[in-house]
Amino acid sequence: MLAKVISFALIGLDSTLVDVEVDISRGLPSQTIVGLPDAAVRESSERVRAAIVNSGLVHPRARLTVNLAPADLRKEGPAYDLPIAVGILLASEQVSADLSRAGLVGELSLDGQVREVTGVLPMAAAAKEQGLTTIYVPEANAAEAALVQGLEVIPVASLASLVGHLHGYAPIKPFESFILDDIPPVYPVDFRDVKGQEHVKRALEVAAAGAHNVLLSGPPGAGKTLLARAVPSILPHMSLEESLVVTKIYSVAGMLPSDTPLIRYRPFRAPHHTISYAGLVGGGHVPRPGEISLAHRGVLFLDELPEFGVKLLEMLRQPLEDKQLTIARSSGSLTFPANFMLIAAQNPCPCGWYGDPVKECTCSPAMVSRYQKRISGPLLDRIDIHIEVPRVEYEKLSDDRLGEPSAAIRARVEAARERQRRRFEGSHLLTNADMGPAEVREYCPLDEAGRSLLRAAMQQLQMSARAYHRILKLARTIADLAGSDKIQTVHLAEAIQYRPRRQS
Repeated sequence: MLAKVISFALIGLDSTLVDVEVDISRGLPSQTIVGLPDAAVRESSERVRAAIVNSGLVHPRARLTVNLAPADLRKEGPAYDLPIAVGILLASEQVSADLSRAGLVGELSLDGQVREVTGVLPMAAAAKEQGLTTIYVPEANAAEAALVQGLEVIPVASLASLVGHLHGYAPIKPFESFILDDIPPVYPVDFRDVKGQEHVKRALEVAAAGAHNVLLSGPPGAGKTLLARAVPSILPHMSLEESLVVTKIYSVAGMLPSDTPLIRYRPFRAPHHTISYAGLVGGGHVPRPGEISLAHRGVLFLDELPEFGVKLLEMLRQPLEDKQLTIARSSGSLTFPANFMLIAAQNPCPCGWYGDPVKECTCSPAMVSRYQKRISGPLLDRIDIHIEVPRVEYEKLSDDRLGEPSAAIRARVEAARERQRRRFEGSHLLTNADMGPAEVREYCPLDEAGRSLLRAAMQQLQMSARAYHRILKLARTIADLAGSDKIQTVHLAEAIQYRPRRQS
């Protein structure tokens, strides 16, 4: 007998349908899986056999051939356990059901329980796009699959319960649509708790309003890390479209919390400087998202920036410019989204006290120069805001008064983002940082005084063409925060002061 059921394969952040064909024929008892399976798929034979027997069913003592089509697409992971088991039961006529418009996915334990798998959200999206009406998923993944509207989601706890559902004597109730809650997020750090550093807070507010990149430089203990960790508290909440893309990334990476089917709040990723290339960028035989993609629509915080390897830092160039990351392998190339805010922090020298008015630096000029040159000029050129973070005086630290709360700053940031949404309505752009040269020319015109100021700044600071466009985008954001339709000279002057005074 021959039976066919539908499952899914992941390709980057997307999914495609896979036909699971099961044939039972005469011969010595055996089970062969073909169709370019990896080790986890090949090992499913023993899991499926034990799950069928321990669920009170009969595993056929015959020659079983399982084909995963298309045969030229590599199949990975244990998610094919459930469709293979159902295909065997259909082919052996222990189950009779029409599954021509249904997809199945799930890992089986030896006792027949169905365990959660990764990547269910893109699988459900593929099922909807390909005209399927029902998807059978593990109970733990049901809320995630239900994010796709118009698709019936059947949560499967065990193989035995699925058999009862297909026979009709113990139907499984479809999972209800996921309901978004309005619970406000709780942020670990609020700007009101940061003492002093008012000019740094202003710079971070500008960065949040336009999704610009920031480099914080200052001595140890000045508050660079604390300020960076407070940035998510002033970022606007994600839209549903942004949340779905971020959730899809975390689902494919296997990092979606079981109690959080939809990621509602902007991610904050802070990898250590000892991270590997694959960990930061993404990789593997079949590439998976790295920290750069996990920070999509959120913040990527790189503390002690010069301590990261040169190869890692130079790899940041493409995503900072293109807002996406392409990973090429012999089997093909995959593109992951990487539109994040980069917040980097560094000490001015190896000991950290170069230029400090109180503590003397112990580094030689050559050591300071070597340390600062670890970050290349092209990378520094892609950072919009360079800001010094000085030590905080005792009087400010001991002051009991609280600063401006993050909620008040976030309100101004959201108002500026709303102006940008109206400006870029109908295009793929979301923030001022996303603008290209054509959009800068259209939305960032200057008057004669502004052109004269920018001309003088270009000559004195010896800025590149990239820096020229980034100053204009930054000035556009500052004008949006001020509620101005035009870029005034004062807005341009503030944007210029955020450029580094010297290039590495």
